[in-house]
Amino acid sequence: MSVGTRTYAVMKAFIAAALFGVATPFSKPLLDTLSANQLAGLLYLGAALLLLPRMTVEWRRGSTPIPGDRRTRLLLAGAILFGGVVGPVLLLIGLRVAMAASVSMWLNLETVATAILAAVLFREHLGRWAWVGNAGVLGSGFLLSLDGGWAGVLGILCVGGAAISWGLDNNFTALIDGITPQASTFWKGLIAGSVNLFIGLLLFPVQPGAAWLWALALGGISYGASIALYIGAAQQLGAVRSQMIFASAPFFGVLFSVLWLGEALSMLQALAGGLLAGALCLLFLEQHGHEHSHDALAHDHEHRHDDAHHLHAHAGPEAAERHSHAHVHAPVHHSHPHWPDLHHRHDHQ
Repeated sequence: MSVGTRTYAVMKAFIAAALFGVATPFSKPLLDTLSANQLAGLLYLGAALLLLPRMTVEWRRGSTPIPGDRRTRLLLAGAILFGGVVGPVLLLIGLRVAMAASVSMWLNLETVATAILAAVLFREHLGRWAWVGNAGVLGSGFLLSLDGGWAGVLGILCVGGAAISWGLDNNFTALIDGITPQASTFWKGLIAGSVNLFIGLLLFPVQPGAAWLWALALGGISYGASIALYIGAAQQLGAVRSQMIFASAPFFGVLFSVLWLGEALSMLQALAGGLLAGALCLLFLEQHGHEHSHDALAHDHEHRHDDAHHLHAHAGPEAAERHSHAHVHAPVHHSHPHWPDLHHRHDHQ
């Protein structure tokens, strides 16, 4: 992976975190008129609506609209179930019983869940600096939780369950290479949103009003745009490293509160922010390279032709730019520095 590609992926993860960071404080008032299932459904349907024009363009250009192979369908189904149905509902239940600030801060548990699941179940190699950096992310979240107060047993249990669900989701989406990140987000939004809204309308009172429109708009920005950017980053950086960057989302919420709401920035919050920044810097100290082999592979994802893996040729100016289409990799054996992106999920001794 080139330095430019890695920097681009890191920026996508940061922007995704910023967009997602504002979701929790803005969701809290909406729970006064919407149940957790109803709000989760509207948020994800808003994500699907935002991406529908982009998906229409992709489909007209020939991109794969529906996963064609069984592996991609299973990964997408797992991401939809855990990331689109279970996780959001648990989060919103926790948000109903706890303070928004506390819930936002405890969401850093997702980073730890992602790392443990990636190392144990998904063959993602983590070096020394990645583990140290992950500990720093956990430490910064702990400091923030001290500043936010105790959210209550039920609230923390719900947030913890949501963190595990999204940890599974993060690892599933990092491995999806049969469709584009926008397509993954669209199907997650459409299917998970419809399921949750149906459950919410069936089991809870319906109160139509402006809250529905606000929920759709918030979902488009904080879920649609954010998730699509995050998936693209995870495919290039791996689930753990992209999630470590995404762990900055609560800090964007704090920054928004300071700049927009006029809230004071505490010393503990500033200390936690510095710790998180240092932990993220450790990601770039890790140098991992060795001889490895790639089997023949056909998939569809965003790429450039300035690395050692995308050597196929095609006409048009897009060949020199970042673009996405179905392509085939021939078997190759080589050695170079790499991170656990879509092309580097090999075993290590």
